[in-house]
Formats: sequence, structure tokens, C-alpha cells
Amino acid sequence: MSSHVVNRPENVVREALEGLQILYPTTISYHRDPTFVTRAQGSRGKVALVSGGGAGHEPLHSGFVGLGMLDAAVPGAVFASPTAFQIRAAVEAVENGQGALLIVKNYTGDKLNFSIAAELLGTERQLEIVVVDDDLATVSTDNDGPGRRGTAAVIAVEKICGAAAERGFALAEVAELGRRVVSASATLSAAFRSCTPPGQTRPSFELAPGEMEFGVGIHGERGRETRPAVTAAELVEQLAAPIVEAISAERGGGVIAIVNGLGATHDLELAIATAELKSFLDGAGIALDRVIAGSFVTALDMHGLSITLVRSTDEFLDLWDAPVRTAALSW
Repeated sequence: MSSHVVNRPENVVREALEGLQILYPTTISYHRDPTFVTRAQGSRGKVALVSGGGAGHEPLHSGFVGLGMLDAAVPGAVFASPTAFQIRAAVEAVENGQGALLIVKNYTGDKLNFSIAAELLGTERQLEIVVVDDDLATVSTDNDGPGRRGTAAVIAVEKICGAAAERGFALAEVAELGRRVVSASATLSAAFRSCTPPGQTRPSFELAPGEMEFGVGIHGERGRETRPAVTAAELVEQLAAPIVEAISAERGGGVIAIVNGLGATHDLELAIATAELKSFLDGAGIALDRVIAGSFVTALDMHGLSITLVRSTDEFLDLWDAPVRTAALSW
């Protein structure tokens, strides 16, 4: 007996996209073979933004296709990279002569397949790739390793670069902007319960009562260590303090914050975390310039949260405030 709202595990991505198309017919268009999502109404005269990655992180990335963010999203199977042929088809569908920016979270499969797609597209189209690697839990001194994972900072990159593209920034300018957002961002996560992929009956790892996993990934990976569960105030401080240090946020400065639920975290909990983050930053003399809270980059049904901070600049804030109309983010 399934413990998820699914028919067959191998069909969850296709069936979910059918539902998304029904829910947002004026926002997105679902292309079935190969699988990708574009804006319902194409846009011309601007740099195209394309991102993607494994399913299971919804609303990422398909939920961020629309005015002010992505032109196309390319979903793979659950926790698996999309193919290079899917990515190539998505770029061909939305690039209109101004070039395309490929926004890629730092995972081996995603980087490989987006790079192959760029090679397949050849020199006939201008392309730039921005790699998002914000997860402090995977900091390593090994220069030959995969580096930090890409997590919720991808939302800031897609939002800020999306606004710049709408304003007519050239491809090189949008790519340089995206790299600056990445360098000003960091994320940490913690979970009280791991996720259970469709078709499976056991979570990817188990915790005893009163424990939490600190530094989890978004594919059900264990974190840096198992710690005793703590209050919301203590948890937010454990997550935010290393991030503030990593992005060199200083007293008198400000940040853009993303308080992100990992899939099974109630809005009430995220609101409490947001209030605790404000209190922590106030104590550090750092302004909470902008904040969003919700489930944006999930790990199926994981119960936990991540905090992402982006060191503010006037340019970042101006572009963050620009209009956005997508299934998952709108103002």
C-alpha cells in the first residue's frame, strides 16, 4: 500500500506536470516529448533563462517559470538530472537571438548534462552557465572534490537575473550578475525527519526521538552530524550564524533571506523561524532587508528547513523588488 498520493512511481513527474498545466494554464506550457516547461506566452527581445534538475524539489524549478524569472525549466526524474536532449530542446524553444543563461545547481549530473547540451547547441547560440553552490554543509578543502552543493540560493539567482533580463541586460551582464549573487549567498539546512521517495516505504535515514540532522542535503542525504533537537531560536542561530560569517555580512549591512521549508514543514513553523531570524539579525546589527518564507526548494516530504542569506546591495534589492508572476512566487 502506497503512503503517497501517486499512481505509479515512474509516472509521478509526468502526472504532476499535467496537474501544473491545469492549475496555471495562463502561466506555463507543458511540453511532453521531450519533457520541459516554458512560459505560456513566449517573450522576445530578452536573454532567455533556463534552469532544471531532478524532480522532488517542487515548486523548484517549474514553479518559477514566468514573468520576471525563468523562460524554461527542465525536470528530470525524482532526484535525477534531466537529459542533455531535454535541455537542448528547452533552450531551442525559448532562445530568440539574445542568448540564453543556463542556471545550474552544483551537482555532477546536472553540470554534466547542461554542459553537454551547450555543446550540442554549438556556436549557433550564445550561452552562459552560472553554477549555484551555496550549501555550507558541503564546504571542503579538497580542490578536486565536487564543491558545495546548490540549494535554495538558486531562487535568488533566478529572481535577480530574471528581473535583469526583463530590463534588457545583455547576456554577459546577466551572467556576471548571477555569479555575484552566488558569491554573496550561503545556505544551511536541518531536518527532524528525512524524506521517503515514491514507491519506497522507509525514509532515507532515521533519527531517534529528540534528535535532528544538521546540514542535510535536498536528496535525503544525511548532514554533517546528528544533534539534539533544540528550540526554534536555538536552531535558527545554529543555522544563521555560520551563514553570516560565510557571506561576510557585517553590522550596519543587510541581507535578503529565504526561509525555506523542505517539504513537510508547516507554515506556522516557518513563520516562527522567520521571527527568530529577524531577532538574531537584529542582535547582530544586520538589517533583514527582504525575506520570503515558504516551501520553495523541497526534498519530497522531509520535515525541516533551510535558511539562505544573500548579502544585500542596492542593485540586488532593486531587482528583487521587480515584478514577478510565476506559479510559486508573485508580487
